[in-house]
Amino acid sequence: MCRWVAYAGPDLHPSTLILDTPHSLVAQSLHSPLGKETVNGDGFGIGWYPADAAPGRAPTLFRSIEPAWYDENLQELAHAIESPLFFAHVRAASGPPIQQTNCHPFRHQNWMFMHNGVLRQFGVMKRDILLEIEPALFSSIRGTTDSEALFYLAVTFGLAADPIGAMGRAIREVERIGDALSVPHPVQGTFAVTDGSTIWAFRYSSEHRSRTLFYSEDMGALQETYPDIDRLRQYGAGARVIVSEPLSDLPGAFVEVPESTVAVLEDGSYRQEAFLRDA
Repeated sequence: MCRWVAYAGPDLHPSTLILDTPHSLVAQSLHSPLGKETVNGDGFGIGWYPADAAPGRAPTLFRSIEPAWYDENLQELAHAIESPLFFAHVRAASGPPIQQTNCHPFRHQNWMFMHNGVLRQFGVMKRDILLEIEPALFSSIRGTTDSEALFYLAVTFGLAADPIGAMGRAIREVERIGDALSVPHPVQGTFAVTDGSTIWAFRYSSEHRSRTLFYSEDMGALQETYPDIDRLRQYGAGARVIVSEPLSDLPGAFVEVPESTVAVLEDGSYRQEAFLRDA
């Protein structure tokens, strides 16, 4: 469906992850060994919080319908920007048209969201899902994707106060609607959301066979284990990423996030919790 990268840590040029690693996000847009689709060429997006951003500031977005490997503006921006927290996403469209407003990540105030996967038979469920979204939010919905609809459903259900709970309630509501409309296994994917400080990444599907998700091991430990690998010295000790698939083949660098789990990156540390395992 798509591939994505979420980074938090010391200020970093996004190019380090989306262009310059052995299996960078742009490389995955051309050839994704673990993705449902090998090629993810239906647009891309990057969203970042400036290095000097005040708490609560909205992220900046750059989105394009160009394939990520083809867009020279992405090359320029990714090397020029420095950010302590950014999202990047390459898209393989599953139905909604290829247009800029359908490219991830999506933004609402200081919140940012991206998704790899699908709400199955979204056309069947779309009306019922949209009717559950707070009416005051409708003017903020710019595109036509299932992902953006799910994001605003989570905002409606209290994302700002309780990100894990709100995502759980939004997904359960989609499953309720899908069940009522005889849509089997309506939710599939991995989801990332941030308020500009903490990243929450969810691996969940209704059939409990979700898209892949990985987190990076402690950077300080990796630098000690591999002192001769120059590229590791580009990262500060607190650097962490959560990704759709590993950015390198370095043994021990990436660990798979379990099924039905939320991974949390906060203040340079990683933790994980069970997510929607009661069904």
